[in-house]
Amino acid sequence: MKIICVGRNYVAHAQELNNEVPQDPIIFMKPKNALVLPEKPIIYPEFTDELEYECELVVKICKNGKFITERQARHFYNEVTVGIDFTARDLQQKQKSKGLPWEIAKAFDGSAVVGKFMPIIPSMNMKNLDFEMKVNESTVQKGNSSQMLFSIDKIIAYTSNYFSINIGDLIFTGTPAGVGKVNVYDRLKGYLGGVELFDVHVQ
Repeated sequence: MKIICVGRNYVAHAQELNNEVPQDPIIFMKPKNALVLPEKPIIYPEFTDELEYECELVVKICKNGKFITERQARHFYNEVTVGIDFTARDLQQKQKSKGLPWEIAKAFDGSAVVGKFMPIIPSMNMKNLDFEMKVNESTVQKGNSSQMLFSIDKIIAYTSNYFSINIGDLIFTGTPAGVGKVNVYDRLKGYLGGVELFDVHVQ
């Protein structure tokens, strides 16, 4: 199982971090040990003073494939949830300033929270999904899949040109504007269409 992530997939988020809006999906990976399942605590990493949350839609792959077309892509995932792509922002900026890879700021243990997965049913419009995250009961991020630069199907098609996707893989599809700092003892809740799918505490 691997965790495939997409960067800068919402214009407003790219702008809030003063990044260029990409012409193609920006893909990076997280290892299996980055995964945090629902209701498990978040351990604040000792190597950063600027841990930031990025709430995202996450889909689960249900078929193996490579060189998938955008038209075929919908048949390769069958569950959806919301998750958090945690970023050690200070460490990321330090790496970027040196022109170095920044996996250590994105792919560390516990950096990928996922909520409870919901089956994708025919009435669910994957191009119009509302999601949000609250920190200490205050809404900090809201997004809709229609705001994505690259749709889920486009992400799968693009990614599968470079490496196979496999059953159980997770795809974090990018975060909308509103990313912010996490503090010890914060409580983070994620919602998809108003349904709470994760409730985690930072320790």
